[in-house]
Amino acid sequence: MNTPSHKALVPFVSVENMMKLVHSIGIEPMLIGLADAIESDFKRWDKFDKTPRVASHSAEGVIELMPTSDGEVYGFKYVNGHPSNTALGLQTVTAFGLLANVGDGYPVLLSEMTLLTALRTAATSAMAAKYLAPKGATTMAMIGNGAQSEFQSLAMKAIVGITHVRLFDIDAAATEKCAKNLANMGLTVTKCPSAQSAMEGAHIITTCTADKQYATILTDNMIGSGVHINAIGGDCPGKTELHRDILLRSDIFVEYPPQTRVEGEIQQLDPDHSVTELWQVITGQAIGRHDVKQITLFDSVGFAIEDFSALRYVRDQVSNTEFFGNLDLLADPDDPRDLFGMVLRADPARALE
Repeated sequence: MNTPSHKALVPFVSVENMMKLVHSIGIEPMLIGLADAIESDFKRWDKFDKTPRVASHSAEGVIELMPTSDGEVYGFKYVNGHPSNTALGLQTVTAFGLLANVGDGYPVLLSEMTLLTALRTAATSAMAAKYLAPKGATTMAMIGNGAQSEFQSLAMKAIVGITHVRLFDIDAAATEKCAKNLANMGLTVTKCPSAQSAMEGAHIITTCTADKQYATILTDNMIGSGVHINAIGGDCPGKTELHRDILLRSDIFVEYPPQTRVEGEIQQLDPDHSVTELWQVITGQAIGRHDVKQITLFDSVGFAIEDFSALRYVRDQVSNTEFFGNLDLLADPDDPRDLFGMVLRADPARALE
């Protein structure tokens, strides 16, 4: 959307319009488009400002800001993570994001990002798996069947080519929900009684649980050779899903090491433990999967460039559509030096004089 930055009205994509956009494009084509946008930005990694997200932690959860800029456009996402919200009937994760013109600082897009974060997280997982999963992967174990599970499954189908997803969650109702939602989506879906049984025959193992604790969702004896692990549930200090021994057997790939060492699975390892940055694999500067027996692990915590890419994709997709509104977000006095005068002229009593 090439909205002139001097305009005071800011394009806004609401939840309703985001859902309309998804259905207009199609869920799987949108996941593919988001993955392409993220991959494109990873290929120009050195153009971006990079910093770990700014986090405010509490006993209940975390609230974070995730900023970045490519020198022309600035973006940030506000996001929370509150695992206990589900019991209250609330989303575990909610978010919104903004793009702004670096030249004058004016926002050019404000968007909901609760849905968009789920989509971009799945797109990022599948983009990484395209480089790291074993060739011909057809089956994924989905451990944790909450809000992210369907998106992950469909992204792996659309981008990697899986045909079968094996579900497990300690909450049987979550598994039933996921299986119902994935019905008639072109995947064979199997509901499994345990995490270990879910991994039978799986080439890709995705873990996405919500509890904010050092957990051991997968133990070392559960992981055979030649698999790709997509670990997306460990995403803040004190929250992990994999036994440390699994990490020691794996070749580990991350988004941004200074953030992942604090928040990801590798917080369990020594600070100098070797990891490979995913952008290096995408640009051919590092090797991803090189052996059929290799265990690859994408320790994904989410990074601001992925949100920037997603917002950029949405900006371009909603251009010349009706899938956005305009927010009167910015003061726009006739004389930029006379902000107070604009306030005076808005006084209803003055209008009656």
